[in-house]
Amino acid sequence: MRNTPDLSTAVWHKSSYSGGGGDNCLEVTRDLPALIPVRDSKTPEGPKLFFSSVAWAAFTSSFK
Repeated sequence: MRNTPDLSTAVWHKSSYSGGGGDNCLEVTRDLPALIPVRDSKTPEGPKLFFSSVAWAAFTSSFK
């Protein structure tokens, strides 16, 4: 089993594209240099997905 990073002090940021949806958006934190944790803003204590910084960059660049 892999170790899950401690995110208890992470600063989470909502997507700037979440306009009007209230809590219907993703949140990410950039507090870890090699991983990009992502969570659902409706369930902040719920599961998180972890992406490598390379995979996240490829994903987000597809929207530009």
